Amino acid sequence: MPLLLAAACGTAEKSASPSAGGGTTAAAADLKVAGEAGKKPTVTFPAGQPPLTSSSLKVLDGSGVAAKDGDVLTAKVTVFNWDGKENKSSGSDYDQGHSEFVTVSPQLPKSLHEALVGAKPGGRVVAVVAKDSLSPDQITQAKDQGTDFNTTSQVLVVDVESAAPKAAQGSAVDPGVEGVKLENPGGDKAPTLTTKTDAKAPKDLVVKTVIKGAGPQIKADQMVLAHYTGKIWGTDKEFDSSWQRGEPATFALNQVVKGWSQGLTGVPVGSRVLISIPPDLGYGKEGNAQGGIKGTDTLVFVVDVLGAV
Repeated sequence: MPLLLAAACGTAEKSASPSAGGGTTAAAADLKVAGEAGKKPTVTFPAGQPPLTSSSLKVLDGSGVAAKDGDVLTAKVTVFNWDGKENKSSGSDYDQGHSEFVTVSPQLPKSLHEALVGAKPGGRVVAVVAKDSLSPDQITQAKDQGTDFNTTSQVLVVDVESAAPKAAQGSAVDPGVEGVKLENPGGDKAPTLTTKTDAKAPKDLVVKTVIKGAGPQIKADQMVLAHYTGKIWGTDKEFDSSWQRGEPATFALNQVVKGWSQGLTGVPVGSRVLISIPPDLGYGKEGNAQGGIKGTDTLVFVVDVLGAV
């Protein structure tokens, strides 16, 4: 689980109780955060008991476009338990050797949301997440997992690396798969996939690059950020779409159907690809009743690869 989500055991959900945090406060400002951007930070804590009210602080400005709600940031997060005693770090993406995706949203704890709005690539922000940001259920859940928010707060140091695009950008080519039509409107708009056809579905996995990205190639064990639409060959039935949900999906590439894990491995970040997946590399003979997918259905996806960590 990403550190940002695991940090306070459910703090990624905004509680009904109000937060006392409001921009930069003495609590966050009293922390001394050292280290260059792109390197694991060190935090020196003031003496005494931790504050039990939330606050936020921007440490390094960064450059480029400021983050806003709905943006998905690639970042490295370091978490400290501010207990007024040892103030130990409970984990860091720097130690794990990879980044994570952070969605800027009002559903985040208020102090974290305030810290991330306006953050820029290369910037560093700090959020003190205290019990005023959490619901009673979240406080209980956290205590069961070893963090008592009645006596402790958590400090999240977030190093923003980049912001994901909303869609694959660049000149699109025809995927050249008989029976499949793909419209690429450009900009941040969703592509339109049509799979109503009498043409016979391919027996093997087909992966066609529509827009070639300029980013690094995806590795088989990475987390991937993507927008996609999935339809059933021949019927044009849409069974899933992140575009319709209004936000890209995040998934571990080694934990999805084989057609995705095989088809997306090696694809450069920033690409749009068309993937035709035969049943044995999809949901198999059992199909997927919830999605209305039979065991004989060939699945067709258009996937915008927006990031990988």
